[in-house]
Amino acid sequence: MYGDSATIRTILTELGDTWAIVGLSTNRRRAAHGVAAVLQRFGKRIVPVHPKAETVHGERGYPSLEAIPFDVDVVDVFVNGALAGSVADEAVAKGAKAVWFQLGVIDEAAYERTRGAGLEMVMDRCPAIEIPLLG
Repeated sequence: MYGDSATIRTILTELGDTWAIVGLSTNRRRAAHGVAAVLQRFGKRIVPVHPKAETVHGERGYPSLEAIPFDVDVVDVFVNGALAGSVADEAVAKGAKAVWFQLGVIDEAAYERTRGAGLEMVMDRCPAIEIPLLG
């Protein structure tokens, strides 16, 4: 319901290639690190968003979505599920075109708010799994 194939395809192929990845740090053991690498291999520009504002995969990091001085197309959320809804709201405020909640993250209220604001949204899916399947 929250990750239909048409929406997944639209986000991955039509909405733009600048992906802010909230929760991305230099910690190679975290899922965000590997997902970001896959997105880069498929031509996406990744923008690390983490309080430490670290450079990851050669891309400068920012402490928040608001601090990014350019537009982002998709906000990929790697934070605790309890915090994901507020990140979705920040994505709306930032002017993103889509929000992506990772595997295991479902927030129906955030989904309704985000879709109501006109953004595409996927929950409980992983772009690193989905993007190779587009072929």
